[in-house]
Amino acid sequence: MAENLSDEKLSEEDVQSRLVRQPGWEADGDQCIHRSFTFTDHITATGFVVRVAMVAEVMNHHPEMTILYNRVDITLSTHDAGGVTELDFTLAERIGGMIGLG
Repeated sequence: MAENLSDEKLSEEDVQSRLVRQPGWEADGDQCIHRSFTFTDHITATGFVVRVAMVAEVMNHHPEMTILYNRVDITLSTHDAGGVTELDFTLAERIGGMIGLG
């Protein structure tokens, strides 16, 4: 079941101020936030992607993810809003919790 989070696009200033609470994430203006994660091996990286996918599915919010051996690159953006929303930061926080940052 999807959560009822704001799908209103955040301003670039709002995005920058919220990034302070999301270690390792960077923004491309108000269009997206992204982060790379490095793991010990490919299977650990793949397991992480599966866990992120399960959380994203429950939230009905699907990130762009790329796996390159032991590195996972994640980009979050709410396409319907044309940029970053509260939903992106909520997912970023949950991803941080998976690796012990949240």
